Amino acid sequence: MNTWIEELRQLDINNIGNWPHAFKRGALAILFVGILFSGYFFIWKDQIVALEGAQAQEETLKTTYLAKKRSAVNLPALREQLKEIEHSLSALLRQLPDKSEMEALLVDINQAGLGRGLQFELFKPAEHETLKAFYAELPITIRVIGEYHDIGAFASDVAQLPRIVTLNDINIAPGNDGKLVLEAVAKTFRYLDEEEITKQAGGK
Repeated sequence: MNTWIEELRQLDINNIGNWPHAFKRGALAILFVGILFSGYFFIWKDQIVALEGAQAQEETLKTTYLAKKRSAVNLPALREQLKEIEHSLSALLRQLPDKSEMEALLVDINQAGLGRGLQFELFKPAEHETLKAFYAELPITIRVIGEYHDIGAFASDVAQLPRIVTLNDINIAPGNDGKLVLEAVAKTFRYLDEEEITKQAGGK
């Protein structure tokens, strides 16, 4: 060991060619490792970061491409589905009355109760409609008195009206003479005309 240390001290940095082979190989190894570290920190490190970023972007682009490819492949089916949705929406809109038919619909609801022998204590449409994107909602507060089966038949008749009517906030309580009192909010709907839809869109 002492001999190696002594020989190391006697090495002439200006005359590397005369160094023993073992020291030459050691110096080359140290130089090689130094070059690797220097290259990593000053050159390759930024390139590796850029490469990883490019690989991540490549994966994102692949995912986007595959999603668009699936959409393109399914485009005919999606168009057919859109047609079905538009057809269903059109059918539902036909179940909504316009302004001129609202009075007739209110009469139909009233007649459905009277036809079942129910006694109306309250039939009060709201003073103002609630406007939505393409339709208006009109709540009607009702209170009727009648037999259990007649009230059930009335609810069934309302559900089967050609126009959409829903019964909400239903409360049934015992009344006089063994009869029941039904309190509920019947909601009727009508579609907005083009002028109202334009006004609604402009107001948002």
